[in-house]
Amino acid sequence: MIAALHAVERGRELSGLEQMRALIAGEIPPPPIAELMGFTLVSVDEGHALFRGEPGEQHLNPLGSVHGGFAATLLDSALGCAVHTTLPAGIGYTTLELSVNLVRGITPATGPVLAEGHVLHAGRRTATAEARLTAEDGGALLAHAKTTCLILR
Repeated sequence: MIAALHAVERGRELSGLEQMRALIAGEIPPPPIAELMGFTLVSVDEGHALFRGEPGEQHLNPLGSVHGGFAATLLDSALGCAVHTTLPAGIGYTTLELSVNLVRGITPATGPVLAEGHVLHAGRRTATAEARLTAEDGGALLAHAKTTCLILR
């Protein structure tokens, strides 16, 4: 918990893009949600974020498929971090709206998945972004999402 708080404090000193790059480089620890859910930030650029996750038995719902929350969490992370890369140091954001469409079932046999988010609009008070969740092996579309974020100045 102390490492996560230190990362948050250090993050306030960096632009969003610098913070995301420091995370990838291992200079700051990953957020607890990434460890809990088993996903990592793979790459970032201004207005873009790519996450990789591996669905496993720990993500199964009572029906035996991966819970939709796994896909939603990966997509929300890709969307939010894409927005975060556009922000200067000391400026944050929060999700105002998240819309997720699950288009194909996910099981542990699906293998690794990729969530790729892109900013569509980065304004002074709001930002919008869209993301796609695909199977790493073959690129089949599993889910897609869009968000509106409030910029916290």
